[in-house]
Amino acid sequence: MSQLDKVQKWVSEQKLDVAYISNFESIKYLTGFGSDPIERVLALFVFPDHEPFLFAPALEVEAIKDTGWEHPVYGYLDHEKPFKLIANYIRERNSNPIHWGIENDNLTVDRYEQLRSEFPNANFEKNLTPVFENLRMIKTADEIEKLNAAGAEADFAFEVGFNAVAAGKTEAEVAAELEYALKKRGVMEMSFDTLIQAGAHAAEPHGATAMNKIKGNELILFDLGTVHDGYISDASRTVALGTLNDKQKDIYKVCLEAQLAAQDYAKPGITAASLDRVARDIIDKAGYGEYFIHRLGHGMGMGEHEFPSIMEGNELVLQEGMCFSIEPGIYIPDVAGVRIEDCVHITSDGCEPFTHTSKELKYL
Repeated sequence: MSQLDKVQKWVSEQKLDVAYISNFESIKYLTGFGSDPIERVLALFVFPDHEPFLFAPALEVEAIKDTGWEHPVYGYLDHEKPFKLIANYIRERNSNPIHWGIENDNLTVDRYEQLRSEFPNANFEKNLTPVFENLRMIKTADEIEKLNAAGAEADFAFEVGFNAVAAGKTEAEVAAELEYALKKRGVMEMSFDTLIQAGAHAAEPHGATAMNKIKGNELILFDLGTVHDGYISDASRTVALGTLNDKQKDIYKVCLEAQLAAQDYAKPGITAASLDRVARDIIDKAGYGEYFIHRLGHGMGMGEHEFPSIMEGNELVLQEGMCFSIEPGIYIPDVAGVRIEDCVHITSDGCEPFTHTSKELKYL
């Protein structure tokens, strides 16, 4: 049974008249067609007793057909009103759909209101978001293979990036060199903006690569990933240029201990919260707890941030096939920042990482 068949079965079991899937990642997962429509409307409609249909910008229709999509696809032009057209196509299948499922975490208020204006008696009663979270949470062998390939691309990027580091270069120059090398190998898309942060700049965990010049005797944080056949990699390493003082060395040592301990502990049957606690306890006991200011990890696969979160309070039990990051970090303002990250998949008795670049402190 395909994932789309599973959704249709769920729609029938929930006694819904129609499910409206609005998230382009959910659509790609179910149909094989991937495109971010930006401001345009891309939508998938699933019915309990009729075949589904895709609704898309006219400029995407042929690309959808090229994927092998076997069901109807309807296009619209920019000057047309998409939800009026959508309503007509739905009424061809159900003249008065009352019971709806929608993705609560994705559908905008504006589009919800346009839909309601077409179907004023509708009851948007079922949230599809948890359905897709749970479908996507357990990866297949094929998905794991693609994630491994993306991980190998990230390892290559680290190698190039480390070799590009030199005092006087900017963070942006290093990022550009590694992305250029990837493109020459045919890797055309990063999973997110490559992050290179040197020295105290790395103490901003959601900072951005900038024109800051790299100096000697400081730590440099790399956070990067690629997209391989629709699946991503995401990994972080922190390296040293020159020599380090005792404080810098200690921050790195503690962060590495926390990452390795958590990765060693990850296995089926434990909870997400307990995994977070393994890493957090090590950092807390070393006196850096106040500087570890984010969850230990997040799910990943087609998207960079998927369900579940590996964090305090999440009692979800880990299962074989789950994929997520393990990325403790210590960020001390005006001093340094260290993050060490592998994404892993849970196996029958532990976990395996998608990236294999050494995590021992590397001096450049």
